[in-house]
Amino acid sequence: MKYRKLGKTGFTISEVSLGTWQLGARWGDPFDPGVAEATINRAIDLGINFIDTADVYSDGLSERYTAKTVKQRSEEVYVATKCGRRLAPHTADGYNDKNIRKFVDDNLKNMGLERIDLIQLHCPPTDVYYRPEVFGTLDRLVEEGKLLYYGVSVEKIEEALKAIEYPGVATVQIIYNIFRQRPAERFFEEAKKRNVGIIVRVPLASGLLTGKFSSSTHFEKDDHRFFNREGKSFDKGETFAGVPYEIGIDAVERLRPVFGKDKSLALYALKWVLMSDSVSCTIPGASRVEQVEQNVKASDLPDLTPEILTEARAVYEDTIMPYVHQRW
Repeated sequence: MKYRKLGKTGFTISEVSLGTWQLGARWGDPFDPGVAEATINRAIDLGINFIDTADVYSDGLSERYTAKTVKQRSEEVYVATKCGRRLAPHTADGYNDKNIRKFVDDNLKNMGLERIDLIQLHCPPTDVYYRPEVFGTLDRLVEEGKLLYYGVSVEKIEEALKAIEYPGVATVQIIYNIFRQRPAERFFEEAKKRNVGIIVRVPLASGLLTGKFSSSTHFEKDDHRFFNREGKSFDKGETFAGVPYEIGIDAVERLRPVFGKDKSLALYALKWVLMSDSVSCTIPGASRVEQVEQNVKASDLPDLTPEILTEARAVYEDTIMPYVHQRW
């Protein structure tokens, strides 16, 4: 496992880390504490020392079992969580001092902590980024010792660029993968100038970039890949990176020969993300131990050649770009 700095936090973290949405909900399987603990333990065994969770993943169960498992280990493991999505309705006005403080107190209670390593606003409405008082509350929570650092998880480039204007924002979590390449055009450079850590989520486009799906693949009704393809429950970009499913399947078939038909597309898709030195880490999810064991192998792959990068870009421009590039 290779390690990188997480921006102004100064944390040295595994470049392939772990996202726990799959352990929490909306992926077709109920939360299983045994699977969650085994998956997190195996991740730490393999050198992962940064885990991302959220209060809405199975109504706090993901936070609780992540913290419980980490506390049982001797290794230093950083835990990042998120808050805000429990608001109903999920509006900018809900991101006020009272609610943010309540969310943070609930995060602390769920994880049995006195201080959180990193908390992130969980994809708030765009208007939130234009409200300095929101970030003022987070600054005060740092001063009060409840947070070490704070950041944001965003949907849009506009939101990311606005967020890093606030000096207290230490990290930005953003979707970036072969099917969502726009963040590298401007945002990455601006984040690097401000020493903001970049946490890449959805690196495998909800599994599309594993190459294991086909037109006939069945998803359970409580799996967001079934019910959120058109953004009916949350931002469409969170599901298959916003790419129409059949278009994505076709693009995957064009990508296979780029990396080698006998190679693991998922590993090369993760390595593609890590080719940017602006990226601090990527957080592919895992719903079982075997997926973690596979994902960490991306850190040991040799760098992709300029030719491979050019061919992957061509597939994006020819098939995916019209559907996603200007949308997010």
